[in-house]
Amino acid sequence: MDRPSVVDGVAAVLWDMDGTLVDSEKLWDVALYEAAEWLGGTLTPAQRATLVGANMAATCRYLLEVNGIPAHDAAVAEVADWVRVRTKEIFADALPWRDGARDALLAVRAAGVPSALVTSTEREITELALRTIGAGMFDITVCGDEVDGLNKPHPEPYLRAARALGVDPARCVAVEDSPVGAESAAAAGCTVLVVPNEVPVPPGRRRVFRSSLVGVDVATLASLLISG
Repeated sequence: MDRPSVVDGVAAVLWDMDGTLVDSEKLWDVALYEAAEWLGGTLTPAQRATLVGANMAATCRYLLEVNGIPAHDAAVAEVADWVRVRTKEIFADALPWRDGARDALLAVRAAGVPSALVTSTEREITELALRTIGAGMFDITVCGDEVDGLNKPHPEPYLRAARALGVDPARCVAVEDSPVGAESAAAAGCTVLVVPNEVPVPPGRRRVFRSSLVGVDVATLASLLISG
């Protein structure tokens, strides 16, 4: 059964992390460009843009492929280990917030509306980011290595969050910054508030757009809900 919401119609808010709450895609840039160099190749900005919102396995497989290296499982695992070590070094410091994100999180929390963090980032690195964001901001957290390989753009990450909260995805607002994430949330049946960051997000089903999270509160989110 759905939990009641303080704002009629909004059962929960489901937040992406990288590029949405914290401006961490630029930090991922460092790790991924360096990983390409470690592999003896390069990664162009256009190639990097295709990886925004992707999970670790897909990212590392792509790094191998664009550098002409066979992307067998052992090679993917080796690159993933390298990227994890470098990213943990970078994420050890405080992360920069996106404009309005912290206030929006606090507003939703203060109103008593359930929140979930739904990220493609693995649990170990997410925990480092939560030092900045605050684990207490969320009722549950779904990470990229906890969805049985069904990562964004598959709907499972958002469906899993809704199941854990006991809410109907159609009564949830998901907040995203990437095409991959927006597709995942829309496919799950959520209304998607898109706040683009590193890459443009095309218009699509169940999507509404804002340039930032400045001024966003529960009333704003309630006004965005798309039925049907």
